[in-house]
Amino acid sequence: MTNAAHAARQVQGQGFEVQEQNTAVPAAATAAPAAPPGSARPASQDVVPRGEARLAWLLSDVGEPRNWMLVLAPLLGRHTDGWTGIGWGVFTAVFTAVLPTLILGFGERRRYWGDRHVRRRQDRIVAAPGVVASVITGTTLLYGLEAPAVMTAMVTAMLAVLLVLLVITFFWKVSVHCAVAAASLSVLVTVFGLWPLLLTPLVALIGWSRVRLRCHTAGQVIVGTLVGAAVAAPVFGLLR
Repeated sequence: MTNAAHAARQVQGQGFEVQEQNTAVPAAATAAPAAPPGSARPASQDVVPRGEARLAWLLSDVGEPRNWMLVLAPLLGRHTDGWTGIGWGVFTAVFTAVLPTLILGFGERRRYWGDRHVRRRQDRIVAAPGVVASVITGTTLLYGLEAPAVMTAMVTAMLAVLLVLLVITFFWKVSVHCAVAAASLSVLVTVFGLWPLLLTPLVALIGWSRVRLRCHTAGQVIVGTLVGAAVAAPVFGLLR
């Protein structure tokens, strides 16, 4: 190889290196921004997207615990004490449905947990105290204001269910959806007789939706259902 050709090749090589250096992007510029200290992890990526399971998502959203409370409390109040009872029911729903929803939404926005369903077991332990505190506050006020016995019995039964679920959650994740649905159904049966058992397929469909969406296993759904019914029925029956 001639000296001229060798020099040209060196120049080309140096030019290539310079070009690579000029086009390289520093690693710091491409790194994703760090999450704020103490922020929550994103929600589980294993959950089925809404577009792939619309019916399951619909059932899951309809069967949210807050919706059961929004219907159950005024219904029991109306059955017990007419319009005055509805007022007590709305008051009860504020502490068992509205405030817990606001608490979970606040935690979601502040990234204390992934979303309002709080899918991670560890995040549920963080979120539970706020929800339980709301229900305890409502229970205390209902007793202090001498609300109808059916209302205090219902909210105490739901509080008992929440406390049992919280204890289990330290070791295993169970379905709150199914627990509250089964607890509500057991309360309705105690008050109105056997005809509310017609809602049993709805409770089963809610359980199916939670499994279909990969939010729970079948075992977690079954245990949640059993806990809700087994705890709420005797507590409510004893206190009403």
